[in-house]
Amino acid sequence: MINKILIHGLTILTCLVLLGCATNPITGRDELMLYSEQEDFALGRQVAPKLEEALGDRIDSEALQLYIDRVGQRIALVCHHPEWEYHYIAVDHEMVNAMALPGGYIYITRGLLERLQTESQLAAVLAHETVHVVGRHAMSQMSKQTVGGIAAAAVMVAGTPGGAKQLALMTNQVLGLSYSREDETESDIGGLDYLVKSGYDPNGIIQVQEILLEEHTMRRELEFFSTHPHPESRLRDIRRRIEQRYKDFIPTRTDDPYKKEVLDYLKAHPKDPKTRRPKPDVRAEQSLGSMRHDMELQRQMELQPLLYP
Repeated sequence: MINKILIHGLTILTCLVLLGCATNPITGRDELMLYSEQEDFALGRQVAPKLEEALGDRIDSEALQLYIDRVGQRIALVCHHPEWEYHYIAVDHEMVNAMALPGGYIYITRGLLERLQTESQLAAVLAHETVHVVGRHAMSQMSKQTVGGIAAAAVMVAGTPGGAKQLALMTNQVLGLSYSREDETESDIGGLDYLVKSGYDPNGIIQVQEILLEEHTMRRELEFFSTHPHPESRLRDIRRRIEQRYKDFIPTRTDDPYKKEVLDYLKAHPKDPKTRRPKPDVRAEQSLGSMRHDMELQRQMELQPLLYP
């Protein structure tokens, strides 16, 4: 009986791995993917309002939001999935960070906007996050954890009397996701390519990394590095890529309204200290994790007939 259960569980796992693959448009490689693109969009729509609330909501300026989105849409037009719908949003939060949700919801915080100086730097941040969306990095991580959970659960079912209960716990657990180093490298290089295709100075991405590194050195701690690897090693790879491919590139976007559109507004409308939250990045991660849990729970409930025929 135990062997039958184990074989059944591993058979399900094998089928999932064989059937659940998708081609990553950034690398051209087939990768494990158990979720459809439509599920990306659904998850993004579901999580976005909760995440925005956790981050202090959007900056209250239609002009600034239109500007951020306009720069982002230039990136979207040259990405591997220009037919998708993208939303580039500035949130009124003092932490220095940017993030992307599945399905095209991309956020940049007031704290990071205040430290950028040029439109090419803004475009570099948005390009990096766009690659996370196009490469479906979050959904890829969820797929890996789902398969790992099923495999571990199959072993526990076979090996312990209480395996069924443990399986339920395994399949309902909160998925604490983070991008892999490969995901970040992919987003650095892919973001650089998108930046250049959009006509921006490729050095914008280097300047962003230098700004973050300087900020990290001054403050000793930076929220950005809780969700992104440290930039020192990444800078070497980006500089090498620019030297190899874009050494003679001449940017076509030379007009730079960033100061007028962003910095002047933020200076004239400082964030109210009373609205600041002590550890908002943690709250945002909790909100995102909670929504990921809800989606995974719903998906695993759909798999219950397969696990318990």
